[in-house]
Amino acid sequence: MSASARPSPGRTLILRLLHVNLGLMLFGLSLAAMLRAGVGLGPWDVFHEGLALRTPLTIGQGMIATGFVLLAFSALVARVRPGPGTVMNMLVVGLWVDVFMSPLLPSPTQWPLGAALFAFGLVLNGAATGLYLSAGLGAGPRDGFALGLARLLGTTVARARTLVEVCVLALGWLLGGTVGVGTLVFALTIGPLMQAGLRLCAPLERAYALRHGSPGEGAGARRASSQT
Repeated sequence: MSASARPSPGRTLILRLLHVNLGLMLFGLSLAAMLRAGVGLGPWDVFHEGLALRTPLTIGQGMIATGFVLLAFSALVARVRPGPGTVMNMLVVGLWVDVFMSPLLPSPTQWPLGAALFAFGLVLNGAATGLYLSAGLGAGPRDGFALGLARLLGTTVARARTLVEVCVLALGWLLGGTVGVGTLVFALTIGPLMQAGLRLCAPLERAYALRHGSPGEGAGARRASSQT
């Protein structure tokens, strides 16, 4: 594409911001669906739910507070530079979770309905992750925290992520968060679902690269996320 045919950097940034916010809204919906399902949660959401049970914070506010602490640690201690999408992830996802946790999304009254709602949230979570990462504005604060911890401990990102998830799950369970069959299903399937979401949204990432001539920007976020 010729330089004259490319959109201006400002217009491309606006498109990326709209893109990442759509992904984060759907990500918030996916978390709210799994929370409402009542069949178990992923490790971080077990912790967020437990935090909300033990403090005046809502689940969404707990997510924002936790994200802020992790972002500060990653930036100040581990020297992991956050992207705009990292900051928006910290602020926006929790807000959307609280919106969707309102009467807009009632709790199922029977286990099969809860299982179906959990499955919907889980699949949507993988797709939404691919959508917001493909905007190329950075991954979430929890991914950055795992990356920074790996650097500090001199270990792999996978091992650091596993250590964090186990500790967070245990702490969340002690606080009263919901651990169940959904927790195991989440642990076994979120990786493949996330990869599928990234592959599904790869054409969007390539479109940004062709329009603005920055092929490595989103790919780096995708590689970092696949490592975590």
